[in-house]
Amino acid sequence: MAERRDIDFSYTLTDRVIRLALGELADFSGAKYDGDFSLSLEQAQRRKHEYVAEQIGIRRGARVLDLGCGWGGLLNYVRGVGAAGVGVTLSSAQLAACRRHGLEVHLHDARQVTRDTFGPFDAVASLGALEHFCSPEDYHAGRQDDVYRELFAHVASVLPEKGRFYLQTMLFGRNMIPVEQVDRNAPRDSDAWYLAMMGAAFPGSWPPSGTEQLIRCAEPQFRLVSSISGRLDYIETIRQWDKRTEALNPRMALLKLSLLPRWLTSPDFRFAYTSGVSSNLVCFERELLDHYRLVFEKT
Repeated sequence: MAERRDIDFSYTLTDRVIRLALGELADFSGAKYDGDFSLSLEQAQRRKHEYVAEQIGIRRGARVLDLGCGWGGLLNYVRGVGAAGVGVTLSSAQLAACRRHGLEVHLHDARQVTRDTFGPFDAVASLGALEHFCSPEDYHAGRQDDVYRELFAHVASVLPEKGRFYLQTMLFGRNMIPVEQVDRNAPRDSDAWYLAMMGAAFPGSWPPSGTEQLIRCAEPQFRLVSSISGRLDYIETIRQWDKRTEALNPRMALLKLSLLPRWLTSPDFRFAYTSGVSSNLVCFERELLDHYRLVFEKT
């Protein structure tokens, strides 16, 4: 799994930029437009929350676990419908932001949540965190399936019979190139170059190879209820994020200026964030990466 320093690189360093652009309870995972791109980003995120609630049974009085809760967007929705939400994250900035708004969030490895650590839950969700659960080292050592099997087993341990797990994640797409070709020294604008930039932005993280891998690893604890590609919705979400983070205003300029020391000292940071392009947008447009919404039910 991506270690805490990796998560801090990806999320804590940019914490203030994200919160200024997207709000204090920023929802930093793909929204749900369903092809209606006239919706505002906030409306599409609300639609996603309602979809998650419908799929896994989030209702008044339920106890819901959010694995990799980010800045608490889903947890805030859970609270709004009268349910009790518990989140875990490895980002110290996300932890502080969530707690400032009265959300129950813990600094904890999402893969290690069990009934012994946090008790039982009625439903579990994870939106955009699974990409961080397997590291490149795990992948190259052939341990990726083991990582996912252990995760599903732990999730099953906190759920009742027929309890549901909503899993939203990016994964490698149909046009993914051989991994050995990924190289930051590859020609600019090549697939290999964009994928290397993504790797620099999210160190310690390795996405699943496809939905088939996740479905296989979920057995025998879970059966798949639904599987829907959200790639086009995610592309629009990224476009809206980029518009807001690239907006010209004094506060945003000052926040970005505060990152200058990291820019001067970290080649990884310079490559990942200041190359003048949105690597994640391009990777999804080219179908090097895909994005899926999966619903599992405990068998």
